[in-house]
Amino acid sequence: MHTAGSSETVDARFVGKLAGYFGFEEEKIRHLFEKKYLARNWGEHEHLFRFDKEISHIERGTLFYEKDDSFEMVLGFPKIRRAMVLYPTLEKQFEGLRSVVVEEKMNGYNVRVTGVNGEILAITRSGYICPYTTEKARGKLNPDFFNDYPDLVLYGEMVGPDNPYVPKKIYDVESVEFYIFDVRKKNTGDPLPAARRREILEKYGFLQVKSFGEIPLETAPGEIAKIIRNLGKIEHEGVVIKDPAMVLPSVKYTSSRSNCSDLKHAFKFYNESGRDYMLSRIVREGFQAVEWGESEAEFKKRCMQLGESILTPLRDSVQNVKKGQRLYDEVRIRVKDLKTAVEFEDYLKRLGVDSVFENPEPVGDEYRITIKKVNKSTNDKTEAIWKGELW
Repeated sequence: MHTAGSSETVDARFVGKLAGYFGFEEEKIRHLFEKKYLARNWGEHEHLFRFDKEISHIERGTLFYEKDDSFEMVLGFPKIRRAMVLYPTLEKQFEGLRSVVVEEKMNGYNVRVTGVNGEILAITRSGYICPYTTEKARGKLNPDFFNDYPDLVLYGEMVGPDNPYVPKKIYDVESVEFYIFDVRKKNTGDPLPAARRREILEKYGFLQVKSFGEIPLETAPGEIAKIIRNLGKIEHEGVVIKDPAMVLPSVKYTSSRSNCSDLKHAFKFYNESGRDYMLSRIVREGFQAVEWGESEAEFKKRCMQLGESILTPLRDSVQNVKKGQRLYDEVRIRVKDLKTAVEFEDYLKRLGVDSVFENPEPVGDEYRITIKKVNKSTNDKTEAIWKGELW
């Protein structure tokens, strides 16, 4: 094994081995460690390394570790570009195909689950090993899959109210569930075709995102618009449009309700949320309004929804800080082992998340714990403005 320390210095042998594996110069490997673009995980997982930045087309969050005389790699989440309008975007992006697969884009947090040296681990988008998600994955997923397919990685969405990142009650989920939308091979990141993925995962009883079927490319824009309208009515997020063979890149398209839901949270914590994040969702509304040929009444309704999603949470945040209250996100987790909660609390501290864990409440054979995540930047900025500071 290498002798990398907390400063990410590595011995010459390890640098050379890593350079050979990735096809980089040794100096580049040392530079990546120095800049922490390559970093190790913590504690019992410190032998697992992650890319904290996209490097030479290796996605951010890619995880790798030594195995035998080489390395094994779990690729990060591939970028899925967004369609601002369905036509002619789909015709252009999927040129040459007769049909596309349309699946639901669920609103939760992205997780990869795979076997690493015989141990089932849940890997976040950034390449960390989340102790809470790992406990859930081990309890919910049939371990036979990881024995039968040690070279495959499950890519999915963790959704439900007991979700410490993106809690949602819009799905028929009591606590939290893992819905798989992709299966890819280790080392190459090659995906399984959509039909093959569904066939394999059904054998193990895994939950998968809802499929709206294979739709002819010629009629896809109109049919997907109908699907999106129906999803919006129940406050679901949107769809991902895929090449059935998973050769061409996938495309995503979201509902107006999803955009407004994102903005509602963003403006509650306006000083933490990126301006690009906010602007992109507002721009989507403009394009969708034009593409769908809305009447003046429909457009005014859209304007009301958009305006309320921006101003209502912003007003509430300002009023609460003015009253001397602190702004926080209240989320919850449900664990079988309280040790997992302790590990998760330490995990959030390492990520720099200011959080307060309340006392556990027994729920059946589990414990539910409410967590208050304080958003310091918005609190401080709002308080300073009320004390006379300039914007």
